[in-house]
Amino acid sequence: MLETLKKDVCEIAKRAQKDGLCKHKSGNFSARDLESGYVVITPTSVDRELLTPRDMVVMDLDANVIENLSGLKPTSESLMHLMIYRQKPDAVAIAHTHSAYATTFALLNKPIPAIVYEVANMGLTKARVPVAPYGRPGTPELANSVIESCKEADSFLLEKHGAVAVDNRDIYEAYLKASYIEELAELYHHALAINNGKEPDCFAQEELQKWEYPSEIKFPNK
Repeated sequence: MLETLKKDVCEIAKRAQKDGLCKHKSGNFSARDLESGYVVITPTSVDRELLTPRDMVVMDLDANVIENLSGLKPTSESLMHLMIYRQKPDAVAIAHTHSAYATTFALLNKPIPAIVYEVANMGLTKARVPVAPYGRPGTPELANSVIESCKEADSFLLEKHGAVAVDNRDIYEAYLKASYIEELAELYHHALAINNGKEPDCFAQEELQKWEYPSEIKFPNK
């Protein structure tokens, strides 16, 4: 069931390892089918190089395993994914990574401000990537810890843990946001280092919300 979603989630999980956003079996990914409400999610503790679409696990929002053809368990952080889907009814994909720069700021419990305009595409509402308070991985406490942050933004950090990106289009867009989080964190780190710890200027949320495609570009059939 949900074979296309299985292929997509598997592909992104492999890409995350190849790109360095997830190492040593860390991180997890999921996509939701809005028609059935079922969630396709990565299994726990499997080398990404060995993953196949058949290894993806199908769950419902009540944490019941609907299908696991390979007999694998879903990621231990499934409860967090399911909580985010419950809080964001239009969300269809989640990428949770342990990328180095983003996780560094998560360790410091330090939100990342909007220092470049590209963050306009990251689903922020307060011109920052917020930090969800610490919750032990694999527990209901972790799931509950993300409620406020996922309401504030589609891109946020997990204190002492990693980064999460949510999207209402597909898993590829969620992964793109996760990549943006890491790039933003790296730029922020460098800016602080070069400027002796002084905070760089950042954009206000009002400015980020003004972006629109240029009306001066004309199309022949419109």
